[in-house]
Amino acid sequence: MQTLPELGLAVAQRRKSLGLKQADVAALAGVAAESLSRFERGRSAEFGTRKLLAVLAVLDAELSVSATGRAGNLDSLRQERSAASLPGSAAKPGAGSVV
Repeated sequence: MQTLPELGLAVAQRRKSLGLKQADVAALAGVAAESLSRFERGRSAEFGTRKLLAVLAVLDAELSVSATGRAGNLDSLRQERSAASLPGSAAKPGAGSVV
């Protein structure tokens, strides 16, 4: 993901998958419910790092950073995995992550 709206959508999906309400997550994270709502809907020009980390902590999630242009699409990842499983073939290096 490369944009704030994409990040907000991922947070919303995680929250919903856990069956949590926005208001509950916001209260536990110490952020305004309206602020979290705007962030999840991609309507926020910025969402501070402290707010983001607090929300992620409530959702038992973490942020991962990867090099751009290295992730590939699903087909290329399948081809890479298939090539890596062949005897005598070396796997291509994947994108690095910082956790």
